[in-house]
Amino acid sequence: MTQSKTDPRILRTRKLIMDSFIELSGKKEFKDITVKDITTEANINRATFYYHFEDIYDLLDKVLSEVLLINLNAIDFERRELNEASIIDIFVAITDFQRALSSRCHRGYDETIARIIREQLEIIFYGMLRKQHTTEEDESLKITAVILSWGVYGASVEWRRNRKELSPEEFIKSAIPFLMSGIEHV
Repeated sequence: MTQSKTDPRILRTRKLIMDSFIELSGKKEFKDITVKDITTEANINRATFYYHFEDIYDLLDKVLSEVLLINLNAIDFERRELNEASIIDIFVAITDFQRALSSRCHRGYDETIARIIREQLEIIFYGMLRKQHTTEEDESLKITAVILSWGVYGASVEWRRNRKELSPEEFIKSAIPFLMSGIEHV
């Protein structure tokens, strides 16, 4: 009998593996965490781990994506319009996510984290743009979503590196008028 990936037992086991990984990441650097560490922490066997995840990098990708989606409350954002308040809220969520990760993930994984953030932002911005610009060409909206995702991610990196004396809200607010005037002409 095959079980569906939505079976509650499978979902619980997947969450157990992810929670075990998060717990271990608070104690060890990612490069030092092994599948054996995770299976021991979760009290499961290797086959169960590999049923849910291809490898430890797939697990990292899934954990970061889910944590980011929770931070962004992506479903809520997809229902909202793209405006000053939503851009500020997205920026704050991204900076909060990066702050939370700074104590767990080390520099070697910045590219993975950056890719995950940009991909999730692109999905959110594309949904918001489609909602507001239903007559626009789909490809133009996708390109605009890519530009916005890279821009917001880049701004969050800049804030994290150099501008911590300003709150994330204060930092992004200065750019909002310029962003919004460009967005309104998409």
